[in-house]
Amino acid sequence: MQKALLSYIQKEKLFKKTEKILLTVSGGIDSIVMCELFHNAGFKFGIAHCNFQLRNKESDADELFVEQLAEKYHVQFHSISFDTSAFAKKKKLSIQLAARELRYQWFEEIRSQFEYNYIATAHHQDDSIETFFINLIRGTGISGLHGILAKHGKIVRPLLFSTKNEIEIFAKKNQLKHREDSSNASDKYTRNKIRHQIIPLLKALNPNLENTITKDMERLKNVELIYRSEIAKAFAKISKTEKGGVSISIQKLKKLSPINTYLYEFLKPFQFNAATAEEILSVLDSVSGKQFFSTTHRLIKDRAFLLIENRPPEIKNKTSEVNYLIKKNAKKFSNDSVTLGFKIGAANYELQTSNNIAQIDFDKLQFPLEIRKWEKGDVFYPLGMKGKKKVSDFFIDKKLSLFQKENTNLLISKGKIVWIIGLRLDERFKITEKTKKIYFVEQV
Repeated sequence: MQKALLSYIQKEKLFKKTEKILLTVSGGIDSIVMCELFHNAGFKFGIAHCNFQLRNKESDADELFVEQLAEKYHVQFHSISFDTSAFAKKKKLSIQLAARELRYQWFEEIRSQFEYNYIATAHHQDDSIETFFINLIRGTGISGLHGILAKHGKIVRPLLFSTKNEIEIFAKKNQLKHREDSSNASDKYTRNKIRHQIIPLLKALNPNLENTITKDMERLKNVELIYRSEIAKAFAKISKTEKGGVSISIQKLKKLSPINTYLYEFLKPFQFNAATAEEILSVLDSVSGKQFFSTTHRLIKDRAFLLIENRPPEIKNKTSEVNYLIKKNAKKFSNDSVTLGFKIGAANYELQTSNNIAQIDFDKLQFPLEIRKWEKGDVFYPLGMKGKKKVSDFFIDKKLSLFQKENTNLLISKGKIVWIIGLRLDERFKITEKTKKIYFVEQV
């Protein structure tokens, strides 16, 4: 088993022998065997233990046992106690999910603080098979059918090559003491039901079940690699990443088949679930403006695009928005949506045609100037046109998306719009042959 461990670590490129690994140790037989194997291999490691306070004195005894194990191997010991039940209630999670969230967050804190290269868990082949069936039952899609990955970020699973039976044989042969978790015998948990009831039934049909499922998971893992590659290629062809976020061409999206699978995979990284993806699919041919929210992002169905951006903070009303004042001697201004540079020059100018530069008759301005977002009812006199126009109508003519509208700023002088920044100057503030000084404003 020792040779198999070293071979597996090398094959999966889990870590280098010179690197320091944080072993997560419960006190159960799996993590105890992992410790012994690491010790025998001469790896640098420390031990981390979580006391979830779920089994009263039994949990405390586990912690003491693991601490003594760290003393035996002369390695650093890290431990923490959690009020798991209270955390689960607060977060509205199951005890299992609460314990998982607590431990992995703490493991990463310890890894970073004490400069461990990786975190090792003692998951083995049987755990991976059980995870396969759990995910199959829950419907996680192809990503859940490869079982437990040998390496994921800073997490490594060096015992995935081994079965539970092999671990038990090794522990018995080496007379390794371990702690038994009484909850492992209870069938109230999904994993235990699969372990104690479903897998034995399937093994009656196929005595070589573990080997069969393991090979299937390996095939599915490779299929997923191909699948992800194709999804990424398709996404690159129909999307564009811009300053405000990501846009997906609706016309190009409609050419993909099966469109629902493509759209779900495109939106998954932005935390949109399958149900929301189906809703979005149903409005592709409807009027623009419909919004959808995930926990992290917002999606807007625009005329020709699905527009995705980071979820904006909730604004209760317009009065909560900030208006910025620009003094006469200001050289630069910057906020979350715009950066501007200011300078005053003589009238002997060379006309600039860039939308990012405004040349304004300085004497027509009244300071301090103001920068704010557009509001309903705003009007201005577009440069080169006679008469006034609603800013909202101007946006429609320019075919701006909701994102673009929300991120558009106005430069204001005494209540009058001077410049719709980056888009159009107001006719009233243009330079003429009578202009003596020019106020240059450049959007950086």
